[in-house]
Formats: sequence, structure tokens, C-alpha cells
Amino acid sequence: MDDQSDEKRTASNDDERYEVFVKLLVEHEPRVRSFLRGLLPTWNDVEEVTQEASLVAWRKFDDFEKGTSFGGWLFTIARFEALKYRRRVARSPLVFAGDVWDLLAEEASGEETQQVRRRHLEVCLGKLELSQRDLLLNVHTSGVVMRKVASQSGKSEQAFYKIIQRLRKVVLDCVLKSIELENA
Repeated sequence: MDDQSDEKRTASNDDERYEVFVKLLVEHEPRVRSFLRGLLPTWNDVEEVTQEASLVAWRKFDDFEKGTSFGGWLFTIARFEALKYRRRVARSPLVFAGDVWDLLAEEASGEETQQVRRRHLEVCLGKLELSQRDLLLNVHTSGVVMRKVASQSGKSEQAFYKIIQRLRKVVLDCVLKSIELENA
């Protein structure tokens, strides 16, 4: 009877572990694909390396430290898998030189940082009063001339710029504090 209970518990733990892995993979896979697209010449190459990186990540999932960045961990695996793939197809004229490869990989890994900043920015913008948020988003819309928005708001240009500057500072401080708390 105890053996059956142990087997059920083990199966349940395996199911939970698999679910956690799949959720994390689905969340981070689009950014990994974008990262790999900057390193590999075709979408077929990206698909192949993404699948291989996913398999390696699953095999090594027990080594993943909970509480650390799954995205960063997966990016590292994907980068190594892309390097292995690159070695296999080294004769192809579409493969980048080593220094170009490293530069592209560095730049692409910065996309994860940008995603984190965007997420925090959305949260911080949501903390503003609706009118402040709309004003700030309006002046950062492509083609908008701040002078015209200032005039429409009934404020002098100087007063309007100060309002926008204060709102930007509030949002920036919020984003920086939020990122710092997340990394603590």
C-alpha cells in the first residue's frame, strides 16, 4: 500500500514539475526565438535550435534554481545550443564571423532587460491618475508636437514642460525602485 502511495506522490510531483516547466517555457520562448533570429540565418534554423534548447532545458530543469531568472537561464542554454548549431553548419556562407556572433548575442540578450523595464513601466503608468497617464502617453505619441498639446491644455509651454518633466521623474523613480525591489 505504501509503495502505491509513493508512486502516486512521485507521479503527482512529476506532473507539477512538468506544468511549471511548460508555463515558464511558454512565457519565455517568444523572446528566445527573437534572440535566436538575430543569430541564425533562417527561421528553420531558429526552430531547430529552439526545439533543441527546450529539450536541453527540460533535461536540466532539476538544476534550475527556483527564484532565479528562468528567462536568463533559458537564454544561456539557447545561446550554447546556437553555438553548437553554428559549429555544425560552419561551412554555410550565411554564418556570421565569431566576433559578429558575440556582438549580436550581447545585443539580443539586452531584449530581456528591455522586457523587464517595459513591464515595470506599465505598472508604474497604471499608478498615475488617469488624466496624468493620458497626458504623458499623449506627448509620447509619434508625431505629436508638445507645443500644440501645451496650447490645448491651456498652460504656457514652460509650465507644461515642467508638468511633463515631473511626471517623467515620478514614473522613472517608480520603475527604478520597482526593478530594485525585484532584484533584491
